[in-house]
Amino acid sequence: MGNFYLILVVVLFALAFSDLIVGVSNDAVNFLNSAIGSKAAPKWLIFLIASLGVLVGATFSSGMMEVARKGIFHPDMFFFSEIMVIFLAVMITDVILLDMFNTFGLPTSTTVSIVFELLGSAVAVSIIKIKSMGGTMLELSNYINSDKALAIITGILLSVVIAFSVGAIVQYIARLIFTFQYKVSLKYFGSMFGGVAIAAITYFILIKGMKGSSYAELTVESGETLKDYVKHNTVTLLFFSFIGWTIVMEVLKSIFKVDILKVIVLIGTFALAMAFAGNDLVNFIGVPIAGFKSFQAWSASGGVAADGFSMEMLSGKVGTPVYMLLISGLVMVVTLILSKKAQAVTQTEVNLGRQSEGSERFGSSIVARLMVRSALKFNKGLVNVMPSAFSRGIDRRFKQEPVSKIEDPKRPAFDKIRAAVNLVVASILISIGTSLKLPLSTTYVTFMVAMGTSLSDRAWDRESAVYRVSGVFAVIGGWFLTAFIAFTVSALIAWLITAGGKFMVFVFIALAIFIVMRTQVMFKRRSAKKMEEEEETAIEQTPIEKVMEKSTKQVVSTIIASNKIFSICINGFIKEDRSYLREGLALKDELNVKSKKLKAKVLKTLAKFQDEVDSGHYYVQEVDYQREVAHSLNFLVQPLFEHFDNQHKPFIQPQVENLHELTNKIDEILNFALHLTKEGKFEKLEELIQKRDTLVDDLSKLEKTQIKRIKAAEVNTRNSLLFFNIISETKNLLMHMVNLLKAHRDFITESIKSKTE
Repeated sequence: MGNFYLILVVVLFALAFSDLIVGVSNDAVNFLNSAIGSKAAPKWLIFLIASLGVLVGATFSSGMMEVARKGIFHPDMFFFSEIMVIFLAVMITDVILLDMFNTFGLPTSTTVSIVFELLGSAVAVSIIKIKSMGGTMLELSNYINSDKALAIITGILLSVVIAFSVGAIVQYIARLIFTFQYKVSLKYFGSMFGGVAIAAITYFILIKGMKGSSYAELTVESGETLKDYVKHNTVTLLFFSFIGWTIVMEVLKSIFKVDILKVIVLIGTFALAMAFAGNDLVNFIGVPIAGFKSFQAWSASGGVAADGFSMEMLSGKVGTPVYMLLISGLVMVVTLILSKKAQAVTQTEVNLGRQSEGSERFGSSIVARLMVRSALKFNKGLVNVMPSAFSRGIDRRFKQEPVSKIEDPKRPAFDKIRAAVNLVVASILISIGTSLKLPLSTTYVTFMVAMGTSLSDRAWDRESAVYRVSGVFAVIGGWFLTAFIAFTVSALIAWLITAGGKFMVFVFIALAIFIVMRTQVMFKRRSAKKMEEEEETAIEQTPIEKVMEKSTKQVVSTIIASNKIFSICINGFIKEDRSYLREGLALKDELNVKSKKLKAKVLKTLAKFQDEVDSGHYYVQEVDYQREVAHSLNFLVQPLFEHFDNQHKPFIQPQVENLHELTNKIDEILNFALHLTKEGKFEKLEELIQKRDTLVDDLSKLEKTQIKRIKAAEVNTRNSLLFFNIISETKNLLMHMVNLLKAHRDFITESIKSKTE
């Protein structure tokens, strides 16, 4: 039996290793967002600073199982065998849950996930234990500390509202002082701003990092411990920190010409990275350490049965060896540098807060539309009652750079003023929350501060507000979903392991490995697909020659996709094959999304054309016709699937033969169009038009044939409407496809002509 529990301890540490990787991928957004979004420094320097912060934070770690010490459940009510089931269920759930969130690029809270996983698994094991002892559900309160879960939920709500509001207010004031053209203001107020910011970050490092660290008990000259000295001299330390850093900033700015905003952002990145490692590291390794300590205690008990050895020792502090903290810190650093998922999660927050235009990741929702509509009405009413001179003065303070500069691809998502405010405000709020012992999450605070500052910076204008608000709600919804899923899945796993015994342990370990591998494959596929789309999409920084090349790739891709969609859907409908039709629907949706994204980027692409008005005109036409092709296929395919899905009668044999013949002719025409585009043989375009006209005539004959069937009562009304729709949308498809090739020919011709002139 001892060997079995030893295996479980090894499994717990293996899961902890995996949890560290997925946890860092998730929490990287907390300390990387501001530096990466503002492009305060090269990425290698940002990651170096963050890595140093993580390593230092690992040594500052409190070294105890935070959630056990805070009493999510009462360990003295459980035996060793039961506590190992709880811990195993927690780690399996945590790895699966965090990895899934990372795969879809959504930041969530590792603190909330671990707490509710512990709560869920402990509730499940407690209920089983109570039932086996013949007790009632009222006894559950003896096992579970429900007040803690309620405090965490309250903390979530408070941190979301407070962080967003404070971030918005502070950024508004900062922007009024410095404006978007802040270089002049920085000459006069920059050093003082730097002093305040870094003093606040220093306070954050001392209060947040010192608490419970291995350095806290060191003795200073006065005889006090370092922790008590910092606590008793906080005001003095802050004052001298402000004076000292203000002088340092002035020297760096005046003598060495250093960008002090860059210094603030990098120091803030270090501080938050250190706080993450120092505070959240226990979320990943605390449970395995507690499991290991439990195993040691049980092994030393002298042969007491696993289901009879009390876990009262977990009620106190569970120390963590320093070497384990350092190893964990190194794993986090390597993950931080190499993880693609960490970059995906970071990109979500940067995208929601960016100052410039671009494709929005999230769609609009009815709640977002109502909120934006109400905000606009309120703002309009406020402006009406304010003096016009005052309103104009404020607008001047928020006047941004010209659009041409905003569209510069090298431009950061937001400036370093906002990045500095993000870091300073988040640092202060987390410090206050820590000193008041509020259950704040670094993820919640940093994310909502970033959203508040972006709102005040007018990054959420009328063109993007509904999408940004919807995105924020999606992320917040994911946070609450985390708690529900963590509780439910962990409880289910704990119950199944308890009921199924050793066999279920290995089943769930295998399941965790499978899910992590599967999500990794999904992430790679999505990343590859995204890269392929970006490769096909003519973006603004691409030279005109590259735009021409990518334009051809776009048209080729549209022709191939159109042929495939038409063929798969018609054949799937004829064969009444659901899998075929679903595949066609998926391809149709993919083409629709691609054409929509392409159209959204058309203005930025046109910026590359400079004075080439004719080329730009034909490029716009080309993009429009690609969108029309996608629309035609949508209106053709959707009715086919609905007819089949509603179990209506299939087409009669003559109609089936007509569709087979039509599919072959469409295939012939689109293959010919593909050949013309790839080879650039636009002189054969007239031949394609003749083929198109011939097929249109054939489609008109099919309409007449269908009318004869109607008169002969061979088909019903629903059949006829669908058949006529196929003919009509096929005509539209052919018309838009030929127009697409004409526009592409003219675009290429004019582009080559403008280059030679």
